[in-house]
Amino acid sequence: MKSKASQSQGLLLFRLSHKQLFAVGTLKVRELVPYTPLNAIPHSHPTILGAATIRGNTIPVIDMAAAVGYQGLSQDEYAKSYIVITDCQRMVIGFLVRGIDKIIECNWRDIESPPNNLGPNAYLTGVTRFEEGLVQLLDVELLLSKVFPESPETSRAILTDVQREKLKPLRILLVDDSKVARKQLSDALDRINIPYQVTSDGHDALSIMQNAAEKREPIDMLVSDIEMPGLDGYELAFEVKNTPALAQAYIILHTSLSSEISIGQAQQVGANEALEKFDAHELISAMLRGAESKAKS
Repeated sequence: MKSKASQSQGLLLFRLSHKQLFAVGTLKVRELVPYTPLNAIPHSHPTILGAATIRGNTIPVIDMAAAVGYQGLSQDEYAKSYIVITDCQRMVIGFLVRGIDKIIECNWRDIESPPNNLGPNAYLTGVTRFEEGLVQLLDVELLLSKVFPESPETSRAILTDVQREKLKPLRILLVDDSKVARKQLSDALDRINIPYQVTSDGHDALSIMQNAAEKREPIDMLVSDIEMPGLDGYELAFEVKNTPALAQAYIILHTSLSSEISIGQAQQVGANEALEKFDAHELISAMLRGAESKAKS
């Protein structure tokens, strides 16, 4: 199967420094706006420059270069800069960048995982090449988690003993290329003492499921991101549902995109649930529905 996400999502290339190209998936991008004057937001994160009023909406604007550790933009650079309006993690946010390069088509299977030695504050989910240059794919979820720390309410779910016992026997696999998203998912289950496996790669997830099935210990529940380099969530769900030894898994796909289209496509490829990430209550509720479904089957 050729994923609809891979067909429709390209890469927006832009610059945070004068040399290095960065990118975000185009499905996260609403529009590109030349710099517009900003209104100050009192007591906000140091990298939030202010708020822009665009089409009647007030949108916080982050200096993306400063947020990921580069030299922030000077006022002299504002005139040539752009605001990338994104829709991610249920938030509409603007990112000020030094310059827009172009939008390119992308085979997401060709995007490689970033090196493991980059450290915990490397805001990358992948790297690829364009015209012999290196392009770094930014982890927007990680960046937003630093600027807007999650509230305890979204990261903590409460279970009854009966509910916990329904989930505990299940073999659960979590898949997400974003470090912050993996931590959010893991923390949500750790807090309620539910065991699980976790990986950052769709191909690895499929191998884990195949190996588990061969040992007659099949994965009962797959919780996967949709937008991933390599084998994305749509393709992973399709492969699982079309492999008899794996097809019994209850599949929950989640996305940082606030998009009904993504959720609709998730259902088309065989996912049982599709969520906008991240809310621990919604995730655990979906997993409990999966546990109920498997108990009946």
